Amino acid sequence: MKIAVASGKGGTGKTTVSLNLALSLENVQLLDCDVEEPNCNLFLDHELEKVRDVQVQVPVISKERCDLCMKCVDACRFNALAKLLKSVMFFPKLCHGCGACSLVCPLGAIHEEGRSIGIIERSASSSSGTELYQGLLSIGEPMASPIIHALKTYIDDTRTVIIDSPPGLACPAISAITGTDYCVLVTEPTPFGLHDLSLAVELLKELHIPYGVVINRYGIGDERVDRYCSENNIPVLMKIPNELKIAELYSQGIPFVLKMPQWKANFLDMFSQIQKLTGRC
Repeated sequence: MKIAVASGKGGTGKTTVSLNLALSLENVQLLDCDVEEPNCNLFLDHELEKVRDVQVQVPVISKERCDLCMKCVDACRFNALAKLLKSVMFFPKLCHGCGACSLVCPLGAIHEEGRSIGIIERSASSSSGTELYQGLLSIGEPMASPIIHALKTYIDDTRTVIIDSPPGLACPAISAITGTDYCVLVTEPTPFGLHDLSLAVELLKELHIPYGVVINRYGIGDERVDRYCSENNIPVLMKIPNELKIAELYSQGIPFVLKMPQWKANFLDMFSQIQKLTGRC
C-alpha cells in the first residue's frame, strides 16, 4: 500500500506524521519527496548514500545547421528558446525537457543531452526496518517534479510505502500524491489550516484518491476543522495534541513514538483505519 502524507500548506506536521507512522510499522519504505528541503533523515540520522544523479534532457543547437527558421522557438511553450540576430538563445532552467524543439526542427539541427538537476539518496536501518529514499534538488534549480518522478521509481510494491509530500498543492505535491492508494491530509485547527485543508480536499477529489485527516497541534485553535470534516463526511484519523513533550522531542530531532510508546499504538490504529477504508484489511 502506498500512503501519501500531504497538506495544503507548509508547517502543519507532515514530516512528523510520516516519520512516526513509518516507525510504527514494519518493513516500510519512506520516500521524502520534499526534494527542495528533505528533512526526514534529520530525525532518522542514518548514513545516506548517493544512488544516482537525476537528469533532464535539454536541447543542443548546432549553429552550423540552424537557419533561424524559429520553428523551435514557436514550439516551446515554456519560453526556453529565444531568437537573437544570429543565433537561438537557450534558457536551460526554463526547459521542461519535452523534446518538441528537436521534433519540429526541419534541418535536424537540434539534439538532446542530459543535464543534472539533483540526486537520489538512500539509507536503511536494520533495527527499525525502515528504508529511506530522498530526493535532493540542486540549488537554484526551479523544477522539483522530475526529481520526484525519479524518486518514485524506487517504490517497492511488496512493502508499505509512506510518501512525505512537498507542502502545498502545486505540481510537486501532485507528482508525489498521484498514484497512491490513500492520502493523509495533515492540518491544524486554525483558519489558515481549514482554508488550505479545503483546497487539498478539492484536489484529491479531482485525483480520485481517498483521504482522511490528521489534526495536529489539537487544542490551539477552534472546532471549525472538526465541523468541516463532520459536515463533509471526512474521516478524522487522529488528533495530535499541542503537547509540550511532543514539541520538545521534535526540537531534539526525536520522533515521539520512540519515547512515547503509547503513540505507536495510536499510529497502528490509524493504519488499521486506512486499511479498512481502502478495503485492504
